[in-house]
Order: sequence, then structure tokens, then C-alpha cells
Amino acid sequence: MIKIADKIRAIMAATGKTQMQLAEELNVSQSTVNRWLGSAEPEGHRRDAINELYETLVQKQHATDEGTEIPVMGFIGAGAEIMPEFEQVPPDGISHVIVPFPLPAEMIAFEVRGDSMLPVYKDGHVIVCYREQKRPIEAFYGEDAAVRTSDGRRFIKTIMRGNPGINLMSWNAAPIENVSLEWIGEIFATLPRNALKSIERKGGIQGRLKLA
Repeated sequence: MIKIADKIRAIMAATGKTQMQLAEELNVSQSTVNRWLGSAEPEGHRRDAINELYETLVQKQHATDEGTEIPVMGFIGAGAEIMPEFEQVPPDGISHVIVPFPLPAEMIAFEVRGDSMLPVYKDGHVIVCYREQKRPIEAFYGEDAAVRTSDGRRFIKTIMRGNPGINLMSWNAAPIENVSLEWIGEIFATLPRNALKSIERKGGIQGRLKLA
């Protein structure tokens, strides 16, 4: 999940607003915004207002004549482990791609690394998924999904109930058993890399790739 402090920073970056200007928009003091950028958590209705601004100004996809622009959040492992935390990637991604058709809001993309999920998910393909987990984990049993484990690794796998924990199944590799998941991204589409237009390379840490 994206922290409130990161959402505030993304809003400020997208709008060019200062802490004072954002504070005025949210009807709070500048010192309150500064505390939120630290460790303080906003109260309920303030949090709702921040989330609404973030969705409107940052997360909402940009439609173009060529398709829909979405952020690429790094690599995802299919026979490789992508090691760092999801949060090391900026909220607006390390780069953007244009998908050649309309998409719902709140979509992000990952580039597949590895061949354990062939023939559907090939190395270099891009998967498009929802940024936020929409359903409980039980609803994903038997489905392919993008996942982040509790130790920060990212995979594309088939999710199965384990005993205990969760098992991540591959079509061409041994299962990864008894893991805990922090995030599940429901897959919306899978596209070859050459079907997408890349734009605006950004900074950020994609991840340390380790072959499994």
C-alpha cells in the first residue's frame, strides 16, 4: 500500500503546490501537512480528502489519441526473484507506457522477467494490473496474479491455498510454498513489449534481479 506521506509528495509533485498551498486546499495548517509528511496520520475525513486528490491528480490515467498512459512500477518475477520493496519505486513509476486501448482507473504495469510462466507470460511481456487489491485473498485461489510477498519479493504466479500459508505455483518451475502475501494485483491484460509505446523514463529503484 502507498503511504499517505508518499501520496502527499506525489500530489505536490504533480501540481507544483507547496506545503502551504496544499494546506490551504485541505483547510489545515502548514505544520499539519509537515507532520503528515513525517510519521503522523491524518484523521478520517482528511485522509479521505488526500486519497481523493491523489486519485484525481496522480493515479487517474491520462487518455491520449494513441491509448492510455500508465506507470511501469518495475520488474515482476516469473522464474526470477525481484528483491526490493514495492515502495522503493516512486508512486508515479519508473517509466510510463501507452497501452493502445482504454483502461479503468488505478492501473499499473510490470515487466515480466523469467520463463516459469510460459507460454502465457513471456520474458519481456508487460502485465497490466490494478494498483490496489480489490478482493480478499480467498477470491484469488486458482488465479494468476501479480504478488508481493512479506519479504518484499515480486512474482507473477498462480495463487493456491497452502497448509499453512500460501503456495505460489508456476507452470515450468517448482512451487514457492508457505509464503505470506502483502499485496495481490489482479491482472487486467498481458501485452508484448513491442505493442506499447514507452515514454518519460523516470528515476527510482527497479529492483535487484535474482535468477531462481
